[in-house]
Amino acid sequence: MPSPTRHRPSARRLPALGLALSVPAVLAGCATADPAADAAGSPETTSGPATEAPAPTPRLALTYDGGVVVLDAQTLDQVADLPLDGFTRLNPAGDGRHLLASTTGGFRALDLGAWGEAHGDHHHYWRAEPRLTDVAYDAQEPGHVVVHEGRTALFDDGTGRVTVLDAAHVADGEARVRELTTPSAHHGVAVALADDTLVVTEGTEESRSGVRVLDSDDHEVAASDACPGVHGEAVAADEAVVLGCEDGVLVYAGGELTKVAAPDAYGRIGNQAGSAASPVVLGDYKVDPDAELERPTRVSLVDTRTATLTLVDLPASYTFRSLARGDDGEALVLGTDGALHVVDPESGAVEASIPVIDAWEEPAEWQEPRPAVLALDGSVYVTDPATRSVHAVDVESRSVWKSATLDVVPNEISGVPGGAEEPGHDSGHDSGHDSGHGEGHDEHGAHEHD
Repeated sequence: MPSPTRHRPSARRLPALGLALSVPAVLAGCATADPAADAAGSPETTSGPATEAPAPTPRLALTYDGGVVVLDAQTLDQVADLPLDGFTRLNPAGDGRHLLASTTGGFRALDLGAWGEAHGDHHHYWRAEPRLTDVAYDAQEPGHVVVHEGRTALFDDGTGRVTVLDAAHVADGEARVRELTTPSAHHGVAVALADDTLVVTEGTEESRSGVRVLDSDDHEVAASDACPGVHGEAVAADEAVVLGCEDGVLVYAGGELTKVAAPDAYGRIGNQAGSAASPVVLGDYKVDPDAELERPTRVSLVDTRTATLTLVDLPASYTFRSLARGDDGEALVLGTDGALHVVDPESGAVEASIPVIDAWEEPAEWQEPRPAVLALDGSVYVTDPATRSVHAVDVESRSVWKSATLDVVPNEISGVPGGAEEPGHDSGHDSGHDSGHGEGHDEHGAHEHD
């Protein structure tokens, strides 16, 4: 259905958190979703004319050392190869068309060139050449990006600055709706909810354990310091927010923060994946605080209705890029045995293990390429750096329905559905994200994912 017009309030100030005096710079050259302008081939909107398509054109983006390749998600054919220096991370932008690339100096809008527009009781779909836009949001150390209910929250680890954007306008200069700076810079995360409630972490570069919840008038709704090593987030059904801790999680639901303790004294959950179709959040689970590289074989399931935590044993280990959620809320984990394990989030039963790639071992450095998983448009995509390949999996039929070999070694993967974004839709996997779509620095200096 057509997306309703959203009121975009002016940026708010939060004195209790410390006022952000500077505004993120948005560079000239803003993208537009106007098909007429795109069809005209305006250099400010696209590198070529737009073509109307009979249906949405979902597209994938995969980073490699030196750039980003864009694929058609249905054929796995390469659509574009966009050079980009430095180590690049990809985050859903929330509008169904763009990604935000975390690069040196900030978050830069990447146009995947596929989108939809609502017209009364129907939609029109368009596609064009993907491109890196000139739209960027400054950040000393770009961190988590969280998309939820038409809002995109950016966190700058270098300054503690939170910038909330109107997701529908993320690729132009009219996106900012709220800004604040936390008391101290830290590797943090913020989540903007449908009623403009903001859930935000607090901490320092040395430690972090705080979570604050602010309403639309900047009044504190809830607060807690009971989350040592707070990291990552996920939003479940009914807008329950789960934040990971070194001894369990914090759940924000019904206006309250509730601690859900892990069964171990050190039971670290730092990466989560949520689904609007499920009240249960999937998370990782680690128990060795001294491990240089722990290879866990259990995942966590947090039921936000009952504030309970269940652990599920898997036949193989996994990494921070292994978690995703299916269309019906299935918990998906890509194991080092090369299989995509399908877990029922309600019972915790491993319902299936779908062979996808060869067995692999997690590399020592988190930046090094490793297999990754993305759920998008009804399919699940798995990358394999060892064979320079990507595979499309149908969870329902338990089969791989398409594979392709790439010219590059893939690292991160993200994508867009290529249609009109529906109200309430959460783009991303981190969402994921850690987001996924949620990953960041851990206490030992590694970029946590872990």
